[in-house]
Amino acid sequence: MSEYHVPVLLEECMQALNVGTGKLYFDGTLGGGGHTDEILKRGGRVIATDRDMEAIDYARLRLSQKTDYNGRYTLVKDNFKNAAEILRAHEVHEIDGALLDLGISSHQVDENLRGFSYSGNGLLDMRMDRDQYLSAMTVVNEYSEEQLSRIIYTYGEERFARKIARAIVEARKRSPIETTKRLADIVKSCVPEGKKGGHPAKKTFQAIRIEVNNELSGLGEAIGDLAGMLKSGGRIAVISFHSLEDRIVKQTFKMLSMDCICDKSLPVCVCHHTATVKLLGKFRPTAEETARNPRSQSATLRVAEKL
Repeated sequence: MSEYHVPVLLEECMQALNVGTGKLYFDGTLGGGGHTDEILKRGGRVIATDRDMEAIDYARLRLSQKTDYNGRYTLVKDNFKNAAEILRAHEVHEIDGALLDLGISSHQVDENLRGFSYSGNGLLDMRMDRDQYLSAMTVVNEYSEEQLSRIIYTYGEERFARKIARAIVEARKRSPIETTKRLADIVKSCVPEGKKGGHPAKKTFQAIRIEVNNELSGLGEAIGDLAGMLKSGGRIAVISFHSLEDRIVKQTFKMLSMDCICDKSLPVCVCHHTATVKLLGKFRPTAEETARNPRSQSATLRVAEKL
């Protein structure tokens, strides 16, 4: 089978999760099954989810070829933000570890038909779950200039957001914007040459993708739910790829590790919050990994352990 996705920080994740024989793990972002495959290879059991049916189908075929994995994994098409309900539906009340890889898969980027890439030329789509209605084409052609500007600025941290939103609205008056190339060209015309940060359309495409898939809403709550289902000594590992995601992960871990989350102006604690995890650190890809897989360069892995 051709590689669907190259798992990032693979060995670091296995060490972080303390993978062991018979232990049960939740992989909330299955992708091509690389992390799940490694957990199973080391004797663990996995309940894994993904919103993308193509990923589920690929991983199921990949894992089914290894007979010693039989009975040790369950694949579910769902959003990891529903982890608590998913696990309870499978009569699971405690897990030994949880993993979230928040990036999009190499397959999604490389497959022009999925419409994620500003480098190719495919229909604007960007849906991780292709059963949902909202797509990039809808966002680009139906959102108001104000909405587009807000999304591009907030989710893309793009300083030229207003100019880009205005250009999109003007362009779609002539004809609907239907392809990734046309959108990328519109954005490119708005961003001065010589600005650092890669392709001029990178931030705008990121912003629209986040909006289409509602990626940030509920992320902190999902991490909290998973941390709450860990056994004592169990670990949660989260890989993020941009500052917006990482900020949520960092803040959520910090809150879970604190005994008091009251406003510092209060003379005494009134929240009665107690720490449920301890922080085990932050990890980045090695130079060898980034040379082998350039897409891993922006990855940050944060790990916490249940008290």
